[in-house]
Amino acid sequence: MASWDLPKSPNVFHPEKPSAVGSRNSLAQEFRDQQAEVDLLLSEEVDKVMNHISGKLPQDVAQRLDIMGGLKEKIYNYYNQNYQNMFNRYVVTTEDEMVKKVRNFIDKEEIKTLARYTPREVAHLLDAIGGMDKFNTGEIEKSIVNMYGHLHGHIQRGVNDLENLTNSLLRQKTDVGAFIRGQNAYSIVKCSFKDSIYKPKTVSDVKLSVNILDSELISPIFHYQVTVEYLIKDLISKNMMDLIDKEIDKLKETVIDEGREEMSDGEIMFERMKRVEKFTSDEKDDPKSKRYTFFAKSLMDRIEGLRAEIDPEEYDPVNIRENLKKIIDLENIRNRGFNTAINSITSILDTSKMGYQYVENLKNARELIIREYEDTDAAHLPDERYQIKMKYYDQSQLLEERKSFDVMAKSFEIEVQHLWDVLEMVYVDSKFMKGIVDFQDLAKRKRGKIRRRVKALTGDPLYEDLEKSWDEITFVHAGDTEVERMNRTYLPEKDRIKKMIILMRDKLQKQYSYKYPIQRRVMEERMAYLESEFTKFDYMINPYHIQPGLILDVDITSIKRKKATLDGMANVLNEFLFGVSKGFADAAFAAFSRRRSTVREDIAQSFGATPQSEEGAAAASGQFVEMLQQQGASEAKQAPARRGRGKGIVDVTPRGRGRPARGGRGRGRGSEGLKEI
Repeated sequence: MASWDLPKSPNVFHPEKPSAVGSRNSLAQEFRDQQAEVDLLLSEEVDKVMNHISGKLPQDVAQRLDIMGGLKEKIYNYYNQNYQNMFNRYVVTTEDEMVKKVRNFIDKEEIKTLARYTPREVAHLLDAIGGMDKFNTGEIEKSIVNMYGHLHGHIQRGVNDLENLTNSLLRQKTDVGAFIRGQNAYSIVKCSFKDSIYKPKTVSDVKLSVNILDSELISPIFHYQVTVEYLIKDLISKNMMDLIDKEIDKLKETVIDEGREEMSDGEIMFERMKRVEKFTSDEKDDPKSKRYTFFAKSLMDRIEGLRAEIDPEEYDPVNIRENLKKIIDLENIRNRGFNTAINSITSILDTSKMGYQYVENLKNARELIIREYEDTDAAHLPDERYQIKMKYYDQSQLLEERKSFDVMAKSFEIEVQHLWDVLEMVYVDSKFMKGIVDFQDLAKRKRGKIRRRVKALTGDPLYEDLEKSWDEITFVHAGDTEVERMNRTYLPEKDRIKKMIILMRDKLQKQYSYKYPIQRRVMEERMAYLESEFTKFDYMINPYHIQPGLILDVDITSIKRKKATLDGMANVLNEFLFGVSKGFADAAFAAFSRRRSTVREDIAQSFGATPQSEEGAAAASGQFVEMLQQQGASEAKQAPARRGRGKGIVDVTPRGRGRPARGGRGRGRGSEGLKEI
């Protein structure tokens, strides 16, 4: 008999025989008629639909619908066809998955049977680790993770685009909130929207400056010129902080185990300070000092003053300092942070379709310049463009920047004041032989009468003799304290220059009206030049407002109705800040946790107990004594008498908190229970 003739052979193919390949029936159904059940299901659903249609439609319309084969047959065929399609797909999918599982199960059982001289668990473990037919899936798993990461990135970018566009629609205008979201708003140093000089009605210029502090950088940045000694000391300091934190964690656990209240933030900070002397000291000359526990003084002396580069004439690969420097260079501590920031900003620009044609990476200066177009002349550039300048500043660089900023601010003040004086002299000369032109002329003519008829009677000084504090341009500025002198804002000075330019323009218009002599043209040209340069200066970042860290300076020009570059750069900035900065974290909120005193009532003890609390304490103490007695009885039955104690005496002292300390009284309710015993 052939194998396909056997009723239960795996090669039997029949549409009706149970368990055969392609069969519509299964052995699990036994005597059930599947076709009859399907027909009943379909006829019932068709009748429901027909009753619903006949109940909703008029009688004549329902009769017309039965023409051309009848509506009931059409609905029946539609249900039958869709039901068969769904059922066939389900059967095919189920069979495929079942075959895979059966094959895998058979393979595993065969391997277990072949390893007859090896315990089954070891064979399974070895098979899981890898065999001849296995391969390492690590790289494939990494690729899958990267694929999912890119997918999530694209989804997140699309959500960010939708969020920005929705916010802009709700605002009906573009503001600072379109750039930086709430969690990164603290990093903004300056953000300014203004109309373009060339196309003020249709194009806007945006200036955005972001300051990421050293403490907020995920990967710290060092200057190229920093010494090897400084890098090593920085690593030692971080190691010390980690050891101190571990000791503090142990102290916190000890405090909780002893039943005391948790330490406050101030107590933790002081405990950290106490432990600093345990790992370091200020004795630089003593080789046995604690500061040289991790790195010997002899090695520290050899690398003193050693920077990123060594003179080729002095370089010796066998020397100690060269090998120490090589170890530091292999770790790439010096360049890691800045290179990470560069890779982050460029990759985000690429994936965000924000292309650029010009990149200048000043590695040793820790400065990166990216421009969408190579040309810098704004008159020949398109209306959608951007420029990014990223630079790392330390404290010494900021001090030099502040000095140059002071000189520039004073220079603008001198030049504008000089133009003011020239215009004033031209105005005074133009009044010659014209009589009374302004209030000053009238005041001069009436000065004598005021002195004789008014001031002589009252005894008050003349107006000309009084000290003038107000220059009639800006209000009197309050004196600077030490805080203002250390952090100059230059806001009063800038406001004064802006008002002086406005007043000079008005005075020129009143003096010359529609006449344009050479004097007016020369002064207007000078005023326009000073105003444009001062606008650029006012557009710059005030270095007094920057702290040491990474500065991201972005200049964007975008069409007001389009805002394509604005929306794209918003996503770039948010992703960059998320990838480079740890963000601002309030230590109080970060260290906050629910105190044990708010959860447990048995920790906070007080002398003035209420009757209810006394009753609760007595009840708890009684339960504790009963528990100890039961424990003692069970130990007396099971364990022999302990050494050093009488026969039949059981030690019921609880191990842990309730046990009294050496030479002192017990703490908590455990001691009360012992007294009652």
